[in-house]
Amino acid sequence: MITFTKIRVIKSLAQVSASKLSTRKTLTTSLLFVFILFCQSIFAQDTLPENVPDTNLLHRDTALISPSDTIPADSIATDTLKAEKQSEAAIESVVKSKARDSIRFDVRNKKIFLYENADINYEDINLQSAYVELDFKESTVYAHGLEDSVGELYGNPVFSEKGQSYKSKTMRYNYETKKGIIYKVFTEDGEGFLHGEKIKKLESGNINIQSGSYTTCNLEEHPHFEFKYYKSKVIPGKKIVTGPAYLVIEDVPTPLFIPFGLFPNEKGQRSGIVIPTYGESADRGFFFEGGGYYWAINDYLDLKLLGDIYTRGSWAIKPGMRYRKRYKYNGGINLQYAVNKVGQKGSQDYAESKDFRIAWNHSQDPKARPNSKFSASVNIVSNQYSRFNPASTQDRLSNTFRSSIAYQTNFNQKYFLTINGSHSQNTNTKIVTITLPEVTFNTNQFYPLERKKRVGSKKWYENIRMSYTMNAQNTTSLQDSLLFKPGFLNEFSNGIKHNIPISSTVKVLKHFNLTNSITLTDRMYFESYRKRWVNDTIIQDGDTIVGYVQTDTTRKFHNIFDFNYSASLTTTLYGMVQFKKGPLRAIRHVLTPTVSFTYRPDFGKPEWGYYDYYYNENISDSVQYSLFENAVYGAPPSGRSGSLNFSLSNNLEIKVPSKKDTITGMKKIALIDNFTIRASYDLARDSLRWSKVSMSGRTRLFKGLNLTYNSSWDPYVLDSTGTKRLNRYEWEVNNRFLRLDETRWNIGLDFNLSSEDFKAKELESDEGSEQELEDIQQNPDAYIDWTIPWNLRVNYKLQFVNANKYVNYQLEKEKRLVQTIGINGDVSITDKWKILFNTNYDIEAGELSYTSINIFRDLHCWEMSLNWVPLGPWKSWSFSINVKSSILQDLKLTKKKDFRDI
Repeated sequence: MITFTKIRVIKSLAQVSASKLSTRKTLTTSLLFVFILFCQSIFAQDTLPENVPDTNLLHRDTALISPSDTIPADSIATDTLKAEKQSEAAIESVVKSKARDSIRFDVRNKKIFLYENADINYEDINLQSAYVELDFKESTVYAHGLEDSVGELYGNPVFSEKGQSYKSKTMRYNYETKKGIIYKVFTEDGEGFLHGEKIKKLESGNINIQSGSYTTCNLEEHPHFEFKYYKSKVIPGKKIVTGPAYLVIEDVPTPLFIPFGLFPNEKGQRSGIVIPTYGESADRGFFFEGGGYYWAINDYLDLKLLGDIYTRGSWAIKPGMRYRKRYKYNGGINLQYAVNKVGQKGSQDYAESKDFRIAWNHSQDPKARPNSKFSASVNIVSNQYSRFNPASTQDRLSNTFRSSIAYQTNFNQKYFLTINGSHSQNTNTKIVTITLPEVTFNTNQFYPLERKKRVGSKKWYENIRMSYTMNAQNTTSLQDSLLFKPGFLNEFSNGIKHNIPISSTVKVLKHFNLTNSITLTDRMYFESYRKRWVNDTIIQDGDTIVGYVQTDTTRKFHNIFDFNYSASLTTTLYGMVQFKKGPLRAIRHVLTPTVSFTYRPDFGKPEWGYYDYYYNENISDSVQYSLFENAVYGAPPSGRSGSLNFSLSNNLEIKVPSKKDTITGMKKIALIDNFTIRASYDLARDSLRWSKVSMSGRTRLFKGLNLTYNSSWDPYVLDSTGTKRLNRYEWEVNNRFLRLDETRWNIGLDFNLSSEDFKAKELESDEGSEQELEDIQQNPDAYIDWTIPWNLRVNYKLQFVNANKYVNYQLEKEKRLVQTIGINGDVSITDKWKILFNTNYDIEAGELSYTSINIFRDLHCWEMSLNWVPLGPWKSWSFSINVKSSILQDLKLTKKKDFRDI
C-alpha cells in the first residue's frame, strides 16, 4: 500500500520552483528525485490537488531540493493509492549526482540536465563531465564537453566502470544494457593505452574500436609512438586484437607493417614467446640470442626457456625457473649449457669449449619459521664459463665461485644446529673444494655450578662457565678434471671435532680481573696415515730422485684428545687532563695491560700415540711425522709450550667544543683508536725463548681516511745469511734492545660525495614493491637511480712495506709501495641524461684496470643506453634503444661489439 506522502513531495517540489531562490549555487540531487520519477511512472492516473502548479520544468536558477520543503497540510490529497505495475523507466539503485553550476529537471520527459563539473554515481559507474543529460525513459546517459570564452573545449567526459576509465569528447551510454558509444576516446588498459575515433562498448565488457591505435606512451595527444589500425577488439584484462597495423613514431608513419596485432594486457604473469636479439659476431657469426618461451605456470611459479644460436656452430640453452610464496620463501634456479666455437675452424685462433653453469638461490622469510631457516646460494661453473658466457660484470672479473646450502635451527634458543654443504672453485688454478656435509652443534654459554636459588653473593665456583661445540665434516680438494671420476669418493677426508672451553673470572685486589681457562679438544678420525722410506730410484718431471717417502692410508677409527691451560690478569688504567678554556678541553688516555700464561704438554711423545718416525737414508736420521697431518682438523701439536705473554693496549682521545651537540656542547675525537705492543717468553724452550716484539695500531684521521700500522722487532741477532736467528741478544752484539725487522703502513680512503650532501634530505614515501626491490638487489646494473643529480665515490689504498734484510751483516732495505685508486659515480647532465663511470688505476704499474662508461637517456616512454668498456681484455661496447614497458620489451634496436670479438 502506497500512502499520500509520495504526492506530498511532488507538491513541495512546485513550491520550491515558485520560490526562485539564489541562482548558480552548487546543486546536489538525492534519492528524492529518483522517488519522484518512480512515483510518476507508476501512478500516471493519480490526481493532484487543484492548487498544485505545473511542474514540467525546474529552471536552472533553483535551489537544493530538500525533504524539509513541505506545503500546508490542508492542501495535500489524502487518498491512498495502490501500485499495480512498475514503469520501465524505474531504476533499481540509488543515483547520486551533483553539479557546480545547476541542475535542470524535465519531469514530463523524465530527464535531468547537469551543467559544469557534473559528477554522477550509479552502482559501479561514475561519470564526470561539463555537461550531462540523463534520460530515465531510455535509460541512457549523454555527455560532452563545453566551450569556454575562447572556444576551447573543457570538461570532456570521463567515464569509469569497474576500475576501467575512458576519456572522450562525447559519449552515450545505456546503464541498463551496459552498452555505449564513445567518440574520440583515450583509455588505459593494462600497461598500455588505447586511442579511438569511435568505440562501441558491449554488454559483455568487450570493446570494438574503429580508427584507433595502441601505445604504451601515456600522452593523450600525439603519443611518441603508436600502432595504428582501422579496427580492433579489446577483451579487458586479456588481450587486444587488431587488423592490419603500422608503427607511427612522432606522428610520422613508418613502413613497419604487421598483418594483424595481438597485444596481451593481462595483469600479472603471462605466458608467451620471448623474441631474441639478433646481430653479428666477428668470431662466431650471425646470431639470435635470448630467444625462447616464457611459461607462467601459476601465481607462485614460472619457467623461462631461452637459447642462443650462431651460424658458426656455437649454441646455448638456458632454462630458468623462479618461485615465490609470500611470507614463506622465494628463490630461483638457472641452468646453462653452451657449446662455444670461436674463430674459423682449422685456423690457429680457433677455440672450442663446452661450458655449463648451475645457479640456485633460495631465501626464507624470517616470519615463516622463526626457529629455523633454510637458505641456498649455489654458483657452479665450468672453468671456461667466465671467458665465453659471463652474465654480468661480476662474472667477468671473478675467478672464484662459491656455493652454500644450509639449514639452521635451534632448540629453546639454547642449542643450535647447522647442517651445511659448500663448494668453492678457482677457475685459474682449476682447484675445487667440496664439503658435504658439514654439521655444527653448539650451546650457549652456561654456568653448571650456579645455584638455582641463590642466597647472598656468588661463590667463586659459581663463576665457572662453559660451552660446547661439535663440528663434523666430509671434505675434499682436487682438480676439477677428477670430479665424478672413478675413485672420486675416496678422495674425501672426514672427521668430528668436539671443543669444550671452561673458564672462570674473579676480581683480584678490586682492580684486576683474573681469568683461568681450560680448553678440551677431542678429534675423531676414521683413517690415519703411515709413512715409510722407499730406497728406489724414480724419474719425476725429468728429474732422477733417489729414495722417496711413501704414504699409506689405514682405515680405522681413532680418537685424539688434547688440552691446554691459560690464565690472564688484566686491568684498565685511566689518565685525564682537563682544560677550562681554549679549543682543547680534555685529553684522555686509557691503558690496558695484560699478562697471561699458557701451557700445553708435548703431544708428540710416544705415550700419546699421535706421532711416529721413519728413517730417511738420504740424511741418515729419523724424521718425526704426525699420523693425522692430512686430517680435516689436523693433529695435536708436538713440543711442550709454556709461554708468558705480555701486551699493552693504548687509546687516546680528546674533547673539543662542538655546536652540534646541544646537550654537553662537546665532541670526542679519537687520536689513537688502538696501539698495542705484544711479546712473549716461552719457559719450555731451551733457547730463543723471546718472541719477536710486535706493534700494531690504527686510527681514523678524519671521516673516510683510515690508517693502520704494523711492525716487528727482534731481540736476537742473525747469522751471516740473514735468515737464521742466533741465541744471542742484540744488546750483547749491537748495543740495542731490538732490531727492526719489518714495518708496514696501510692507508685507506673511502670518500663519498653527492648532491644530497648539499641540501636537506627529503623523505621518499614510495619505496617500490617487494618484487621491484628484490629485482634491484639481484640486478643492480639493470636499474638507474634518477633521483640523485650526481654522486662520486673515491677509493684510495696505499701500502708501504719496509723490510730490513741482512746479508753478511750488512743492512739491505727492501721497500715495496703499492698504490691503487678507484673512482666511480654518476652524474645527471639533465633530468633525462645520466652518465655512470667506473675505473681503477694502479699508480705504481701505471695501468688502468677494468674501466666502464655507461650513458643513459630517458626518452619518456622509451629509453636509450650506451655501455662502453674502452680497454683491457673486456674491451667492448653496446648500444640499445627500447620501449620501457615490459609488454613491448621486444620493440628495441640493439647494436654491440662483444669482448669475444676483439
